[in-house]
Amino acid sequence: MTILVDTPLWPAHGRLWSHLISDRNLDELHAFAERTDIPRRAFDLDHYDVPEEAIGRLVAAGARPVSGGELTRALIASGLRVRAKDRPDAH
Repeated sequence: MTILVDTPLWPAHGRLWSHLISDRNLDELHAFAERTDIPRRAFDLDHYDVPEEAIGRLVAAGARPVSGGELTRALIASGLRVRAKDRPDAH
């Protein structure tokens, strides 16, 4: 299993955000998030939204920092990606 976290580039709520994914399965992703105190409410179908200040803690726990492009490619390759047009709020 590899847990990946991308560069915090997404502004919202007065801070920057990153995405946290697994390259294998969602059970491993949820377990990692739980161990690192990322709340389940931060889960968004195929990734967790995580604030910039959590990155150091996630990397120390084993997440591998990557670019947004690398994270997207890994998510697609994993088969876990939920495309924007397939999201429930897209309709």
